[in-house]
Amino acid sequence: MGTTSTDPVVTSYAKAPARTITAGGVTYAYRELGPKGGIPVIFFVHLAATLDNWDPRIVDPVAKAHHVIAFDNLGVGASTGQVPDSVEAMADDAYTFIKALGFEMVDIFSFSLGGMVAQALVVKHPELVRKLILTGTGPAGGKDIDKVAGTTYYDMLRAALTRSDPKEFLFFNRNANGKAAGRAFVSRLEERTVDRDAKISVRAFRTQLTAIQRWGRSAPADLSKVTQPTLIANGDNDRMVPSVLSEDLHRRIRGSELIIYPDSGHGGIFQYHDRFAPVAVEFLGR
Repeated sequence: MGTTSTDPVVTSYAKAPARTITAGGVTYAYRELGPKGGIPVIFFVHLAATLDNWDPRIVDPVAKAHHVIAFDNLGVGASTGQVPDSVEAMADDAYTFIKALGFEMVDIFSFSLGGMVAQALVVKHPELVRKLILTGTGPAGGKDIDKVAGTTYYDMLRAALTRSDPKEFLFFNRNANGKAAGRAFVSRLEERTVDRDAKISVRAFRTQLTAIQRWGRSAPADLSKVTQPTLIANGDNDRMVPSVLSEDLHRRIRGSELIIYPDSGHGGIFQYHDRFAPVAVEFLGR
């Protein structure tokens, strides 16, 4: 459906319409916003996340000038099907979803597990991706990625004991700055009040953790094949996907740009959203 003068452009993720599309017998849930036309930016989300886990302070600035689409992978949130137990299979599902929407070329904005899925997709279908943003993520075979499960369960326990959101522990440092940034981030995720997504099931979450462990223990991919302009970002103290892996990606993807934010963790781009969002917008607009 084309955008007309009577169909105003939605640029607020909190108000983005929920949509579905069926392909290969599976129904994918997604939200879209921003002006139609041009190369769309597809958002690839993190471990245990649904459509409700994207920070509007990151999405909204991108949607001012770009057609933005966030989606639930198979078996997550409102998408049907079962969560695959490998990152590569998740990439195949993402490819199916993008092609079902009729896109020949896309930009990708990815975070954490989403960044692993994005890498697998780019290596397999290089012609599909124009530009790549990889945040809080690491390469296949990356050192200590397979320890994500232990870190995650430990922080979920810590969060339960303090009645906090686990993301406050997993994504942010436990100092004054990190605690404040974590609380602010979690409250921003509540800005959408209607048509919220279903939470991920425990089984789906465990399957995703299995996929991440396999990714961490697998043979390194040949990232010299990645020729797309690539922007890499993280905090300097990522306990989930160690920050050194962002530097590793930067070394292995020729011509990539790297930003490491100080005094921040896995959610560094969310803590520094006011600095990172303009950089991402500028990168996509080149």
